Amino acid sequence: TELCERLAKSEFVAVDTEFMRENTYWPELCLVQIGNTEEAAAVDPMAPGIDLKPLLDLMCDNEDVLKVFHAGGQDVEIIVNLTGKTPHPIFDTQIAMMAISQSEQIGYANLVETWMGLTIDKGARFTDWSRRPLTERQIEYAIGDVTHLATIFPRILKKLIKTGRGLWLNAEMEKLADPSNYITDPAVAWKRIRQAGRNPQVLGRMKALAGWREAEAQHKNIPRGRIMRDETLADIAGHPPKSQGDLAKVRGLSPAWKDNDIGKRLMKVLAEAEPLPKDEMPEKINHGAPLGKEGALVADLLKLLLKIRAREIDVASRLLTRADEMESLAAGVRDLPVLQGWRFDVFGKDALDLVEGKLAFAVERGKLKMTHIDDVVIAEVDAPDTMAAE
Repeated sequence: TELCERLAKSEFVAVDTEFMRENTYWPELCLVQIGNTEEAAAVDPMAPGIDLKPLLDLMCDNEDVLKVFHAGGQDVEIIVNLTGKTPHPIFDTQIAMMAISQSEQIGYANLVETWMGLTIDKGARFTDWSRRPLTERQIEYAIGDVTHLATIFPRILKKLIKTGRGLWLNAEMEKLADPSNYITDPAVAWKRIRQAGRNPQVLGRMKALAGWREAEAQHKNIPRGRIMRDETLADIAGHPPKSQGDLAKVRGLSPAWKDNDIGKRLMKVLAEAEPLPKDEMPEKINHGAPLGKEGALVADLLKLLLKIRAREIDVASRLLTRADEMESLAAGVRDLPVLQGWRFDVFGKDALDLVEGKLAFAVERGKLKMTHIDDVVIAEVDAPDTMAAE
């Protein structure tokens, strides 16, 4: 309680967790590290009689203290499982690095080396954090995750402010703070599985099977893949067995399923599955017209343009757009995130100019750069017979 009272006076706290989830559906919280530039501590949630409420209140209910994570998705998931809420306000240094460097998903060790010139001892990285007692080395390693983060965060923030790119991260940070991203409702579990085709009967069976598997995994607290892999589930949805005995022939299932209770439950789910209603059918994604050879070349040029722009402004290309968006743009699609807001100003306008023939590539002093057509004089020459003259 005293620790939380002191940290509550800070502008920010760095947070990290250690957990185990290899054999469970719900991650098992084993340690919480929290600190600022003045102090840091490791809190043992497995200690008998421990009261985590002051700590969780600080993270989820204190709007005056910014909570800083690095690659915090799984940390946030654990807190959501405990409280139903996400830490708020929240900041993720891995996401932030995308706006001020070309790092797509920089790891914590590389972050520390980049900003502090230190090499982290990774010896305790694969510790079984559920075992007690923890050694001094393990605790020191764990606390180091937040002491370094507390030092690095202000520097990252300073650079974000200097470059004016803080607003670029709003959508990513909001996604991190949205509790719905961490709560898996069995009724929508099927949407996470890759779907081939739009057959209502197949999708209806997939929805029923995925919901049943998710509920089984949650109830038994085991990973969903231990019950059935996605590939097996999709195979059964597409080619349903006629009897429980046929389950022995399904690749990925134990022969025991032909006789056991879980096999009976699966067959019952299949028997009761209904075709997916029209209003639940996956939306058709507009990828535009088929690219063809010329369109594929345009998409390649757009991807090259993306690399050049990301290098020029020192930003991760994934923050600007995705490769599939470049293919859609080449195919004529215009309702794309890259053509909206700050992304349009930073990259989308040039991408559109390239597609519309208003931008060209040039080599200057051995470096590839972009040149607007208005800025160059194009000499008209007779095209050879082997080339298509414009």
